[in-house]
Amino acid sequence: MSAPFRITLPDGSVREVAPGTTPADIAAAIGPGLAKAAIAARVDGELRDIGRPFEGDAQLALVTSRDEADALELARHDFAHVLAEAVQQLFPGTQITFGPATDDGFYYDFAPKDRPFTEEDLPAIEAAMRAIIARNEPFVREVWTREQLIETWQRQGETFKAEWAAELPDTEELTIYRQGQWLDMCRGPHMASTGKLDSAAFKLTRVSGAYWRGDQNNAMLSRIYGTGWLNKKQLDAHLTMLEEAAKRDHRKIGQEMDLFHLQAEAHGSVFWHPNGFILWRQLEAYMRRRLDAADYAEVKTPQLMDARQWEQSGHWGKYRENMFVVPDEVPNIEDEGAVLSGTGDLMALKPMNCPAHVLIFKQGIKSYRDLPIRMAEFGCCHRNEPHGALHGIMRVRQFTQDDAHIFVREDQVIEEVRKFCELLDSVYRDLGFVDYAVKLALRPDKRFGDDAMWDKAEAELREAVLASSLDEGIKAKFEELPGEGAFYAPKLEFHLTDAIGRTWQVGTIQSDRVLPDRLDASYVGEDGNRHRPVMLHRAILGTFERFIGILIEHHAGRFPMWLAPVQAVVATIVSDADDYAREVAARLRAAGIRVDTDLRNEKINYKVREHSLAKVPALLVVGKREAEEGKVAVRRLGSDRQEFVALDEIVARLAGEATPPDLR
Repeated sequence: MSAPFRITLPDGSVREVAPGTTPADIAAAIGPGLAKAAIAARVDGELRDIGRPFEGDAQLALVTSRDEADALELARHDFAHVLAEAVQQLFPGTQITFGPATDDGFYYDFAPKDRPFTEEDLPAIEAAMRAIIARNEPFVREVWTREQLIETWQRQGETFKAEWAAELPDTEELTIYRQGQWLDMCRGPHMASTGKLDSAAFKLTRVSGAYWRGDQNNAMLSRIYGTGWLNKKQLDAHLTMLEEAAKRDHRKIGQEMDLFHLQAEAHGSVFWHPNGFILWRQLEAYMRRRLDAADYAEVKTPQLMDARQWEQSGHWGKYRENMFVVPDEVPNIEDEGAVLSGTGDLMALKPMNCPAHVLIFKQGIKSYRDLPIRMAEFGCCHRNEPHGALHGIMRVRQFTQDDAHIFVREDQVIEEVRKFCELLDSVYRDLGFVDYAVKLALRPDKRFGDDAMWDKAEAELREAVLASSLDEGIKAKFEELPGEGAFYAPKLEFHLTDAIGRTWQVGTIQSDRVLPDRLDASYVGEDGNRHRPVMLHRAILGTFERFIGILIEHHAGRFPMWLAPVQAVVATIVSDADDYAREVAARLRAAGIRVDTDLRNEKINYKVREHSLAKVPALLVVGKREAEEGKVAVRRLGSDRQEFVALDEIVARLAGEATPPDLR
């Protein structure tokens, strides 16, 4: 008889169980309530099916819907399998490929037999999914050989699955999951059955095209997206948020406010209109004042750099496919033998600024007394992002980074990171973001540097956050992300929460000891010897393009007065007030207000509606009465209320509101 397994529970108690026992058996032994609530298990930290037998002594934590992150991941994965079965049931001959969980739901890619799927197909698919959920089919895990997988997929006409199965290593445990007669190749885990899903907690949202394995040279597939949650309340809240997000879409508001446009002639780059560039300039001027006050020195570095520099820095091997590369010299088209060889003949548009800043640091001898050196650049960079990844101004190919690098001694790292955290906190609050999370991204599997270097760098970032004056609520949410650091450094990430609850990873600071070594940066220490500086890569806004997109959506275009492209419009009721309107506008302009006049022969209600759509913060209406009394009728954006104010008073009031927060 085999020896029993020792299973340790979170409270420290130990249960001895026979081989073949499952986490579900232990849940049932503890009580019927837990047996019903448990949907999966963490065995030695690994998320597993609740019905998968133990393989030896183990630490066990049972997962319920209260463990929301795990529960959502499981539910979304299950919804994807149910979606695939429903599609094959309704559309015989459709081939399946892959279907992962996503941040807010799931998708599955299909190769339809007859025609691509459309959004008109979604209601029928949803109904079929609900029927599968109602059947409460168990998810059954089976281990197969690669040959079994290939033979099964070929027999069923699943050529995409057969291709993928043929590439799987023999050394890996290969599993399939069944739900009734339907099966899919999958690592798992899953919940116990389809009936554990709430049939009212999902919605199919859209259909798009997708290439097999993400390669445009491969077959085009139909991708069906869905959003999935644990209950209907969560789904309804998410759908409400999506409706609000659609209203706030930066592309829609950008058009309404005449801020920018995008077009195919410069795919992935932004055409900034005058109003949009006013917003950009206000943000840039604000950031420049904040950096000046924090003792940063601003620099400007070249767009094009020799490929050998990128090779030496390590970026060539990591980013080559995303870099725009050009020949150092255009070959003579009449010289048929002209050939470019090696990286020495190539130049690349910079995808980041850091190597160029090291080259500035290396000009002249630096002493330990010179450090820290804080080097900032609003650097224009280029990355060859795939067409499908581009999204408005949130993800583009040409962008301007709010970038800086701080060169410090070893003993200065914690203090400089602390100062950065406090500067960032102040900037975010000025820009209307009071809720954000700090996360520490730790060493990835593939990285430069030894473990001792990573231990030190991670500990410094952790200590700096705790030593800073950040709000205690923000510190309490501090989280660590194993494996998500850069290949050369751990990093602190700053995730903003916007007005409708979405999160955006924006700011970052990375503690890098690799690049200074690769590019041979050094300073003369107090001992007279050369030492490597630590290089802190940091950004507050990230990129101007993306941050402006976030600002647009966070404020729904209703910017604080100091950022608004047009801060006030003086509109006339009758043409007799035109001269007074010009006088009011001149007074406002002299006080530093960005003001337009609207003297058109249109009804005032039409003017009010038009300037409200353009998100103008203050509309000053003038007619005969206002001209005679030296007053204006003030309407604020979003309010139906109107107040009559003396001209001197409104000029002073608006001038105060228009002052940037750092200058008040």
